[in-house]
Amino acid sequence: MKNWGQIIGWSLFAVLVITLLVVARRMQEETVVGKPNIAIRIDDENAFLTENELLVRLKRKGLVFDGQTMEELNTTAIEAFIREMHEVESVEVFKRMSGNWDIRLKVRRPLARIFNSNGESFYVDSKGATMDPTPNFTARVLVFSGNISDKSDTLTVDEILKNDSLVQARQLDDIYRLSKYISENKFLKAQIAQVHRTLGGDFVLIPQVGNHKIIFGSAYTDAEVKEKLDKLVVFYEEGLPYEGWSKYETINLKFKDQIVCKKHPVEEVEVSPAQE
Repeated sequence: MKNWGQIIGWSLFAVLVITLLVVARRMQEETVVGKPNIAIRIDDENAFLTENELLVRLKRKGLVFDGQTMEELNTTAIEAFIREMHEVESVEVFKRMSGNWDIRLKVRRPLARIFNSNGESFYVDSKGATMDPTPNFTARVLVFSGNISDKSDTLTVDEILKNDSLVQARQLDDIYRLSKYISENKFLKAQIAQVHRTLGGDFVLIPQVGNHKIIFGSAYTDAEVKEKLDKLVVFYEEGLPYEGWSKYETINLKFKDQIVCKKHPVEEVEVSPAQE
């Protein structure tokens, strides 16, 4: 009898616990959710997505609304919707107790903005993927323009490099390795403002300071880009301070182990007989 009494007692206790859990869960589901705790990880100053913009998009989609209960909050759908945003690299959405919930996401980091031959504009990010611009923010990154056929699509730099035909037709991989090296060098990042691709396929760098253009040429490999830009840094630090920033019209980096500079033409001043 004693064992039966214990069994009945434990059974009643279990029923009570289950009942309390069911009631607590029901109360939790009926709780009106509050504003989410949003944590946005940004690797630099380019905040492509803000908390307010994120909430506006969620409300516009109908995933978040006034008076929404915990039961109505579909974190799976919210997470999937945020993951599709071109600014987002990764996201996690989850519920907490008492109507609290969290959104944690990492925003993609743009390296360069591209204006292609068709007048379209898009970014390439730190992972080598394209991303569309947002009307609410313009990233302060290196600008590429000119003879560029690439468009914003689902192809990444890695996918292009694995396909020989794409490597020949696309410029995105060249743009990526060039912008990546410049963005990781503080001196070059501050010095180079824009890059133009000519009809002949040469990249031409436009500096912030100085009345000259830098003929870079091709950017087929990481080693080529490094060799040329390291050569440019040495010339800027050791040559131009003595020669003057306005002396040269072009600085040509296309030749192996040397820099070829072309001076600005000297203006001839006519002198009248009375001035002689």
